[in-house]
Amino acid sequence: MSDSTSPDLTALRLNYTRGELRRADLNPDPLGQFQGWLEEALRDKLREPYALSLATVGASGRPSVRTVLLRGADERGLTFYTNYDSRKGRDLAANPQAEVLFHWAEHERQVRAYGPVTRVSKEESTAYFHARPYQSQLAAHASDPQSAPVENRAALEQKFAELCGRYPEGSPVPKPGFWGGYRVEVREWEFWQGRRNRMHDRFRYTREGEGWRTERLMP
Repeated sequence: MSDSTSPDLTALRLNYTRGELRRADLNPDPLGQFQGWLEEALRDKLREPYALSLATVGASGRPSVRTVLLRGADERGLTFYTNYDSRKGRDLAANPQAEVLFHWAEHERQVRAYGPVTRVSKEESTAYFHARPYQSQLAAHASDPQSAPVENRAALEQKFAELCGRYPEGSPVPKPGFWGGYRVEVREWEFWQGRRNRMHDRFRYTREGEGWRTERLMP
């Protein structure tokens, strides 16, 4: 039986009118196109526009998705950091490929990117780890094994407090061996701009040799 107090989701919709995306607007380099849109989102102070949904598939074939933070975007790919023993880490060990999604609702835009995934170097991971806030460094230790059950919040807080005692603020916190970066080497990009009447603009870039093939997609 349905709950009469629940909203009628079939009646909720927006008509996207903010912008358009024409072929003539596209940067021939998809990384440049992405960086341009990201810079606009940062300039307009969108909330965490560097947050992305990361989709992986493990050995069982079950898909899994979660939000992580983009920490690098260059010609090598899109970089994020996490616990290697987490659900995403185990998925990527079994099936080293992923798709990511950026959704910038205020700009009525989405960006998808797909490609194989590799770990970044230990040196690069260590440098980023020590650039993080002190509390975030401790949290990387405290949350191991990430995704595993924990008895209660108090047990987690106690573990964090013990780490504060072991590594007082101002002293070096070692990067855990189970923590580091991954990089998605993008083979396919898609840029989506919402349009009126659901007649959205979509363009896909597909790696072709040393360049990119660009095509418009149906909405």
